[in-house]
Amino acid sequence: MTRLLTRSDLQTVLEPAPCIAALRDGFRAAVASPISGQRIRTDLPFAGTATALIPGLLPGIEAYTVKVNAKFPGARPALRGVICLHSGRDGELLALIDSATITAWRTGLAAALGSHLLAGPDNTEGTVLGVIGAGAQAELMMRGLTTLRRHREIVVYDSDPDRAYDFASRHDGRLLTSATEVAAAADIVLLATWSRSPLLRLADTRPGQHITSLGADEPGKQELSADLLESALLVVDDRHLAATMGALAAAGLAASAAEATLGEVLRGEHAGRTSAMARSVYAPVGLPWQDLALAWIAYQHAQQHDIGQKIDMLA
Repeated sequence: MTRLLTRSDLQTVLEPAPCIAALRDGFRAAVASPISGQRIRTDLPFAGTATALIPGLLPGIEAYTVKVNAKFPGARPALRGVICLHSGRDGELLALIDSATITAWRTGLAAALGSHLLAGPDNTEGTVLGVIGAGAQAELMMRGLTTLRRHREIVVYDSDPDRAYDFASRHDGRLLTSATEVAAAADIVLLATWSRSPLLRLADTRPGQHITSLGADEPGKQELSADLLESALLVVDDRHLAATMGALAAAGLAASAAEATLGEVLRGEHAGRTSAMARSVYAPVGLPWQDLALAWIAYQHAQQHDIGQKIDMLA
């Protein structure tokens, strides 16, 4: 039997803390996987793109994922799709899972983890968190980051004023009128937009600041300028992907511009931030194993508590 897990089902079974723990473990362990995940993306003769991530694999989990997403920026939601969770023993289709929810959770929480690690020690007075692009991924970044460190204020900007207002209201934040205003006010800046030109340059930032950029996840999208990336401690999730379709590619930089991957930092192979006055940037693209990490948690909880509809796909 195949279990169907909708957005509401996933919201019932997922919690930030165990998901962050699973992602932390995954960054450490994924290097041992014998097969590298692939990210395949194509334009469409419509106002959107198609993306597939295969296979989602992690040592110790006898299952794998295949994810197919449609990205249509003008739609609401802009991302829709499905994750197929298959048994590694016989290929049984264990679950069909809403990919928009898993993608937002794994992307936002992994970004929160990277931000927390690279931003330096938690300030006893709390930090100012800045959000540029107040969508689903920013929501999960904020939820994750507030479980990891204190903050004293949240400042928010979105090109859609209503969305910015709703986000600020949910998080008791303060509205600002531009991305540069957010960067001027915040200690940690979180970007998750559809921008195709830099929103922040080196001159818009200051020493000691951390920036996480999620928007440059496919060719043509860019949130940060080359001079900012070159001046910061730059950490990515995968050097090759960052240089072919991520933040490095958008800025015209080679894979060598990234000083480390987050996995290297978590495994102690790179020290991460060593100076309080350094700028740091985390610019991930998103990896297939992250889908498996959270899909597996969701599936196990759903099985234990009998959540979600069950169907026989072979009937």
